[in-house]
Amino acid sequence: MTKELAKGYEPHDVEKRWYAEWESKGYFRAAATSDKKAYSIVIPPPNVTGALHMGHALNNTLQDILCRWKRMQGYNVLWMPGTDHAGIATQNVVERQLAAEKKDRHELGRDAFIERVWKWKAESGGQIIGQLKRLGASCDWERERFTMDEGLSKAVRTVFVKLYEDGLIYRDNRLINWCPRCHTALSDIEVEHEDKKGHLWHIRYPVANEPGKYVVVATTRPETMLGDTAVAVHPEDERYRDLVGKQVVLPLINREIPVVADDYVDLEFGTGVVKITPAHDFNDFEVGLRHGLDKINIFDESGVVNSAGRQYEGLDRFEARKRVVADLEAAGLLEKIDEHAMAVGGCYRCKTVVEPYLSLQWYVKVAPLAERALAAVKEGRTRIVPKQWENTYYEWMENIRDWCISRQIWWGHRIPAWFCDHCDAVTVAMEPPTKCSKCGSDEIRQETDVLDTWFSSALWPFSTMGWPEKTPLLDTFYPTSCLVTGFDILFFWVARMMMMGLHFMDEVPFHDVYIHALVRDAQGQKMSKSKGNVIDPLTVIDQYGTDAFRFTLAAFAAQGRDIKLAEERIAGYRNFCNKVWNAARFTMMNLEGFDPDTLHHADLTFSEGDKWILHRLNETARTVDETLTGYRYNESAMALYQFTWSEFCDWYLELSKKDLYNGTPERKQTTQYVLWYTLENLLRLLHPFMPFITEEIWQTLPGAKATPSIMQAPYPAHIAALNFPEAAANMERVMAVIGGIRNIRGEMEVPPSKEIAVILSCGSDESLKLMKHNEGSIMGLARVSDLAIGTGIEKPEDASLQVAGDVQIFVPLKGLVDVAAEEERLLKEIAKIAKEIDMFSKKLENPSFVDRAPAEIVAKEREKLAEVTAKKQVLVESLEKIRALKG
Repeated sequence: MTKELAKGYEPHDVEKRWYAEWESKGYFRAAATSDKKAYSIVIPPPNVTGALHMGHALNNTLQDILCRWKRMQGYNVLWMPGTDHAGIATQNVVERQLAAEKKDRHELGRDAFIERVWKWKAESGGQIIGQLKRLGASCDWERERFTMDEGLSKAVRTVFVKLYEDGLIYRDNRLINWCPRCHTALSDIEVEHEDKKGHLWHIRYPVANEPGKYVVVATTRPETMLGDTAVAVHPEDERYRDLVGKQVVLPLINREIPVVADDYVDLEFGTGVVKITPAHDFNDFEVGLRHGLDKINIFDESGVVNSAGRQYEGLDRFEARKRVVADLEAAGLLEKIDEHAMAVGGCYRCKTVVEPYLSLQWYVKVAPLAERALAAVKEGRTRIVPKQWENTYYEWMENIRDWCISRQIWWGHRIPAWFCDHCDAVTVAMEPPTKCSKCGSDEIRQETDVLDTWFSSALWPFSTMGWPEKTPLLDTFYPTSCLVTGFDILFFWVARMMMMGLHFMDEVPFHDVYIHALVRDAQGQKMSKSKGNVIDPLTVIDQYGTDAFRFTLAAFAAQGRDIKLAEERIAGYRNFCNKVWNAARFTMMNLEGFDPDTLHHADLTFSEGDKWILHRLNETARTVDETLTGYRYNESAMALYQFTWSEFCDWYLELSKKDLYNGTPERKQTTQYVLWYTLENLLRLLHPFMPFITEEIWQTLPGAKATPSIMQAPYPAHIAALNFPEAAANMERVMAVIGGIRNIRGEMEVPPSKEIAVILSCGSDESLKLMKHNEGSIMGLARVSDLAIGTGIEKPEDASLQVAGDVQIFVPLKGLVDVAAEEERLLKEIAKIAKEIDMFSKKLENPSFVDRAPAEIVAKEREKLAEVTAKKQVLVESLEKIRALKG
């Protein structure tokens, strides 16, 4: 007996039940060795502190689609999961806990603090893993890794030691991003820039030994002038040519500094003269190197002015700014102050304004590593999709700077370097040494800095598989097949994985890198808490179900185009889930007593409608395979949506009713087979996108199953024997005629319940034969009570006309439509819409509205005007047809 599906689809119980089943049965697990072809993806490890956001949801949905698809294609699939220790972020979380207890980490001491962080991780860390499971992520959870677990820590030490021995790691005093609150260096990606209103102060620097003569320098950070060691002009700037080589007097400090010529100076900015502060500006640091300038650090680690700032010592940097400006004004050295918009960098965790700061740090010499990583993409060993991102990658790699890998925090991989207090030598080793490698002294102490979080992440594709040991997992799955990631970490993570993979594995870490776009709000704005436009994935899942949410993300994941997400769109795809469910219910209710195992399509005689749907199913399978292979997720999703809704549900289910209810036993059985076969294949096609609803329906289908779960069933492929192009084309001609009749009904507002008379005048014997052969389908689907089919038929006077190919469709309207009442209704509608057109037109002709209103509001008003204008045109055309009937 056929199992009946519930009346409506309730996702939450279904999702919980099936995910638990898949996980407990080990369906996500990869085999370390297998005869199957290998396919592998490493997850971009989310921060252990993180909660699921839209970026995670999109990224992991796209990965899961690939992994489920490849499993069903028969691959041995490894989707390696894990989390990142997220140095600064995690330390801040635990520091906030301590602050609530009126404690700080220094009070606890380093070892006790680290213990406290591990305790926090055990109790609260990794909630995102549970959230990824709610999304349906089919990762190999038994192999879950953490960037500070024992195996990955060994890999990190191995890489550090080897790079140091190869001369690729060194220490140097350089300028870095510094957080004065967290007291640590930051990578560029950990600095978040925000547009703010600032000022441009124009300061007079007197020319030495030339009384009354000065140059005007423009700056956005007047307090840093305390550390100026030069002013610079462009070598081709005629205004200042005679000044180059002379000295100017640094205001307030009264130190003489040189005037240098450098191409870095922008002739158009400010006065064309810039102050050079090598210890507090990245560009100035480079200018300083070129001209051999001193580097004067004026701040301590907290952003407080040190003794180099003389009379300003002890002031916070922003307080110092106020005092410096006031003193300049009092001395008559402040020429003017302009309003100036600028991007201010803040620490991504505590939001403190970041300071470019001169500090002794550890660096990786990346140029030798970058050469191979650059060549690998240029040679096609790693492909970046969409291709436009390759140029960005090349630009970064060709202009790469050495990588600052040290951080002044406690949580993270502590740098395996020991300093000798006796001879100042540095010992770098895998295990803690007992004495100095140079002089043998036991007066050694370990570096207190930890490594940048991105250092361990750069090893992720091979460290997660057991490196530095030679493991079966590495042999089977490295290089990985694909990396799915966002464009914002193409350089910080992807490029570094390329460099490390090639250096330590002598092979690229992945064959393909798919770069997805950002998820924005419906207006295209970036989602942020401050704007209040954040859509929470978990709230959406609770409201609409996981499958609807996943399908929405896939449907909008067009290459190179950001996703504009609105909840209405997710609601629309929930309707699609309901459509699939209802189609399955209809099918199941009509499969009573049907056993597909006793039939094979080769033994059946198909109607043109059967051949059409089988042909379209076949074509859809081919389209999905081609588009997923090219990472064109939106095209795959749209092909499936179109086939499911517009072909299977809207047409074939309706076509099938005649044979299911009134057909011969043979026709009924064949129709049942086509219904079952199409639905069963469709569920498998949809499964990677909508895993839960497809499993729930698939389990209820009649027939023996070769696998216990749909996720292990083969993915449908194009089958040559089910190609019926001629029959499909014929059926589409019939459907065009039915569509034409429906259009007339709609235009003339004929109620769906009212049957009508129709005349078809065919332009060829072939069309005549085709229409007569499908007479029953036309009458049933177009609600026709009387159908006349012939050739060369004249159009009756009172008939409405539509044309489909070489078939003219006549619908006599006498008695069907009250012409006078319909004319009156249309005239009222046209008058009403004319007022709306007038209202929108006047608004858009008003300069004060167009100039002052936000651009998106104006654009919306233009859209509304275009919409009502088009609507009026349709109504006018309908009115002309009605009046034509009056003669």
